[in-house]
This record gives sequence, C-alpha cells and structure tokens, in this order.
Amino acid sequence: EVENSRDSESEESEEENPADTNMICIFSRRFQLSVPKLASRRRVVQELLSDLLQVSHSLFSDSFFPVLEPAIGVGSACEGWNPHKEEDVVYCMFVPLKPPRGYAFHLEPDTMTDMPQTSMRVRVELVCTCTGEQPDQKMLCFLHNSVEELKSNQVASLLHTLCTGPYLDGEKIALWFQTFVISAWSVMPQSHQYSMKVVPSCRSCKMKLMKASGRTIYVEMVFSVQQGDSDIFLSSQPTEAQIPPGTTWLESYAVAEAKFFRHVSMQAPPHSCHLKCLRLCARLLEGSGLSIYALKTTVMHLLTLIPLSEWQHRYLMMRVDDIMRYLRCCLEEKRLKHFFFGNEDMPEEISLPPAFQEAQPLNLFQHLAQDPAAQTKALREFDKL
Repeated sequence: EVENSRDSESEESEEENPADTNMICIFSRRFQLSVPKLASRRRVVQELLSDLLQVSHSLFSDSFFPVLEPAIGVGSACEGWNPHKEEDVVYCMFVPLKPPRGYAFHLEPDTMTDMPQTSMRVRVELVCTCTGEQPDQKMLCFLHNSVEELKSNQVASLLHTLCTGPYLDGEKIALWFQTFVISAWSVMPQSHQYSMKVVPSCRSCKMKLMKASGRTIYVEMVFSVQQGDSDIFLSSQPTEAQIPPGTTWLESYAVAEAKFFRHVSMQAPPHSCHLKCLRLCARLLEGSGLSIYALKTTVMHLLTLIPLSEWQHRYLMMRVDDIMRYLRCCLEEKRLKHFFFGNEDMPEEISLPPAFQEAQPLNLFQHLAQDPAAQTKALREFDKL
C-alpha cells in the first residue's frame, strides 16, 4: 500500500515546534480527504475494477477483443497525496491491454504527429493459430482460412472492430468499453450500493459513482500497452494541450511513479511526512503557474537525496522548505531533470527500458531555457509565495 493508517492527519510529535504544529493544523483543515480516507476509497475502486474485469473476461473470453489485465492505480489519489477537494478527486486506473489469441502487438514510433511527449502507434498483426502446443479446434486461423469461412464461423476480427487501418485505436476502445460498462452494471455487486453514470470521454472510460447519501466517487479507466516487461506504458490518455489521433499512444511514467511511492512507503520510517509534504506544497503552489508534475518530480529526487530517516513527521516543515528551495534553484538554473532518464539513484524494483538508463536526462524546464521572459515570470510568481 502506498498509503497506510500510520500517516493520519492527527499525527503530531512531541518534538515539533508549536508554530510548525499550528501551521500544519491550518493546512490540514483545508484538506477534504485525509490519507487514510484516500486509501479506503482507493480500495473500493480497486475492488470495483477487479469485479468489472471479471465480468469482461466471462463475456469476451471467446472473442477477439483485447485481453484486459488487472488495473493499476496511478496518480495522486492512488499514491495518497491528492490535494484537491473531495468532489474533485479522481481515482485513475491504468487498464493494460494484451493481444487476444491469434494477434500480436508491435510498437512503432509515431511519425505522423508532432507531440512534445514521446508518441507511438500499436500495430496489430495476425499470428498463425493452426499450430501450437494447444491448438484450438473451434478457432479458425485468420491467416490460413478463407474470408468466407471466417465470416460464417466466427466473430469479427480485432482489426475490423477496434483498429483504424492496422493500428489499435484508443477512441474505438474507449467507446467499446463504455458500452460494456453500461450494459454490465446491473450484474455488478456494487450496483446495490451505487448508481453509476458514464461521463463522456473520447479516450478513456470515466465513471461517476453516487451513493444514496450523496457521496460521489469519480473513477477514470485509462487504457494502456506495456513496453516490453518494463514499468513504462503507452497510454490512451491525451494531454490537455493537444489531442492526437486515436491511433497515437503517449508514453507514460505513471505506473513507474506509483511503484516508486510504494517503494518509499515500505522503506520509510513510521509517520513519514513525504505524502503530506506533497499535499502542502501542491496547495502552496496553486496559482503559481508551476505544474504539479514539476513538484512531484522534485519530491521524487529529494526522496533519493535525503535519507528516509529524515522524513519523519517532526521534520515536515524542514522538508517543505527543502522542496521549495530545490524548486527555486531549478527555476533559476532553468533545469529540472526528469526522474526516469539517466538517474543512477533509481530503486532496483523499478524496471525501465535499457534506453532510459543510458539516456541523457530530459529537462522539464526546457521551455524556460528557451524563453527568458517565461523564466522571469515564473520566478516572480514563485517568489510571491
């Protein structure tokens, strides 16, 4: 578990400075959801996704739709530090896709779009099913049977349903899964506790769960394809700035980030303050123009630079100060290294493609290096904090 009950909102050490304690209490009152509440609701979401995928497996086991792997919780709500109000919290779950029998996925660089983030396409190729250790007598081979035989004996090919040309289409997958969720909800055990509405989304499946008491939980299922056996995935979710074609999948580090926070949680001392630091700093940075991702990257770097024993709860205000000073230095130098490229301090548990370990670190503040006016503005806004 990324979060656990030992990191509750009421934790205070006898060694804390009274002024620091008062500051912590002021900020804590502004948070709508404590860390344990985030963990509790995340477990509800994980159980829901597990049940939903079980239903999908029973329905689609004999079809040629992608195989849905167990969902992976990502993002601030699942990592345990979401700074938003209760009604704005979204539990994001990556749903990895595997090819069904008779197909293979091949990842190709996407040369059709000009995206700031690494983008790829997922080519769907047919694989011979005539031979093998356990040939399926009921399944006709797409490669070695005639079109007439295929049409009369089995359901439509994946290439004809969820692809555009030979490439997997995130928009078609989202529409397929949204339709499935609406039809399957009545057989879900959660349907007795919650009413459900699918919120319109072109590249993911967003659900709004409502209890009779009025409590609401938002869930977003993002479809993904794993790169090899690493913790780096391609995501169907587009950036806010630019929505690429449905066949464009963007490289995402969200699973590796969630895994990093799980690693820290297991290694950190009781009452570690790293999650609360993230939440406090996210609130401090509101309106500054600095991205939450820059803050998260900063904290990940500091968690590998500062011994975890120095993240006990009584050091909270010192660590918040460290985070803000580190960010200020990065703004001055116009350089903030991406955490997952060329990082020698990467925990062994996190699996990265070889190219990541050998690569030059990407600069998240490259835009500031190219635009002196933007850097001046960012520094001015930061100093107002």
